[in-house]
Amino acid sequence: MTESSTTESHWSGLTPMARIEVVVDGTHVPTVRDLLLEAGATGYTAFRGVSGFGHHGERHGHLLFNDRDSLAMLISVMPFDRVAPVVAGIRRLLDEQHGVVFVSETHVSRPEYFLAGSGGGPA
Repeated sequence: MTESSTTESHWSGLTPMARIEVVVDGTHVPTVRDLLLEAGATGYTAFRGVSGFGHHGERHGHLLFNDRDSLAMLISVMPFDRVAPVVAGIRRLLDEQHGVVFVSETHVSRPEYFLAGSGGGPA
């Protein structure tokens, strides 16, 4: 958590929270989804067929047979205090599989949407 990660954002009217982005093989989407939801994420967005270039070379987003044969990116936003168990679980997964996780500060206009049990709705 950075110094600006308090309850007030330097962006007027926005609240700082953590943004988690995970890129994994499509077969691991259910595992990542479960980690996010168990940590209290109120929602996530999944992009399937992600293309890119990295440590394991070039990956194409072709969906030849099904969405499990390609890379997927999951993005979720949550309060900073809920991030550690998600990152720990994803790091265990990435010890055995290729993929990457990014955690960054973001600023949201409706913080109640990202607080479990608030009834604010999905992220």
